[in-house]
Amino acid sequence: MTRAMGAAMRRIQAGNVLSAFGLGFTVPFLYVYVAQVRQLGATAAGVVLAVFAVAALVALPFTGRIIDRRGPLPVLLGAVLLAAVGAAALGVSGSVHAVVLSAALLGGGTAVMQPALATMIVWCSNSGTRTRAFATQFFLQNLGLGIGGLIGSKIVDESRPASFTLLFSIEAVMFLVLAGLALTIRLPQAPSLRDAMPENAEAQAKSGLRTVLGHRSMVQLCVLGFVLFFACYGQFESGLTAYGTEAAGIDASTLGVAMAANTGAIVVAQFLVLKFVERHRRSRVIAGVGLLWAAAWIAAGYAGLGHGSQAMATAAFISTYALFGLGEAMLSPTVAPLVADLAPESMVGQYNSAFALVKQLALAVGPAVGGPMGAMLPGPYIVTFILFSLGISVLALRLGRRLTPVQDQPSLAAASRVVAVHRPAPERAVGAAR
Repeated sequence: MTRAMGAAMRRIQAGNVLSAFGLGFTVPFLYVYVAQVRQLGATAAGVVLAVFAVAALVALPFTGRIIDRRGPLPVLLGAVLLAAVGAAALGVSGSVHAVVLSAALLGGGTAVMQPALATMIVWCSNSGTRTRAFATQFFLQNLGLGIGGLIGSKIVDESRPASFTLLFSIEAVMFLVLAGLALTIRLPQAPSLRDAMPENAEAQAKSGLRTVLGHRSMVQLCVLGFVLFFACYGQFESGLTAYGTEAAGIDASTLGVAMAANTGAIVVAQFLVLKFVERHRRSRVIAGVGLLWAAAWIAAGYAGLGHGSQAMATAAFISTYALFGLGEAMLSPTVAPLVADLAPESMVGQYNSAFALVKQLALAVGPAVGGPMGAMLPGPYIVTFILFSLGISVLALRLGRRLTPVQDQPSLAAASRVVAVHRPAPERAVGAAR
């Protein structure tokens, strides 16, 4: 990595912190703000939370193509300004229509930021540095979310609507600071369309969506990603919460401790597991996460379905979140870099956006399925997600058979002093290598 690329990477990572800080600052308090402070009711609050997912699903299909045509920096600037307007508007919105529209702007803007920032990381890294770059991104995002939520909790006061206006105003300012920081980033020369996959003219002629859908390894990774996000992130604030309070009898205050254990596990473990991840095949690391999360769901099952004391149930429930955090720390330097290594140079933005879209779909479907099951069918709920976790291991090992050795373990390129190009190998070549 050149000095210029290193300077750009530091600014990009600072941007990741700012975007995460802004979200952590307000998102935990949206429900209370809409339902109680603005007195618009629980239904309106639920619609606002759903709008975040819907806005992302609407915006992301168009984001990747624009990133690849115009570059990630203009897209990031547009997304940041959109989010800033949405945050500022939320702070003064007093009607259902105004709140929903503001939430759509904020949700769409923050959703588009992620593939733009991820593409910028890809442009400023290579196969040897990309794993650590994405691990750093995930670490800083969680740190930003945690700090933002902590500071936000000290500002909000349900009896003073002005405190929430201040909260959203500060979030808008943070996004504007991010925009100013983005303007100082000097990215390397964008990859040229005519240089991407020169030996595969047919792929160049296809549309972006057809290329992604025709790339079997990427399709398998998207299926795996959906299961990953559905079985973990999609359950945090819905199914697992409902299960913990209903079946396990966990006090509501313990949920905050459990989330803190999750964040703490990520912060502590992120760089401890990095060397382990770098030495092993990505597919096997992801398979290991599936087994780890199966153990987490077993611990959750003991908390709600076992016959131990309440203290043991509470400890088991908190350990569930901590084990999820350890798995997340193993995934962050694995999955996102793999998306980049599979993408043709001219389609990095579209591949990142496609994977972000899969994530949003999982986050939309996960609560809808997990919430009712966790509350009303605790036994089947636990069994279902143990099976989903084991399915992660199976899907990861199957994906590993389709990857080239360097795609599966980038350290092999450094060991052999061969520079790996992040593009999908022709399917026949992959098949011949198995």
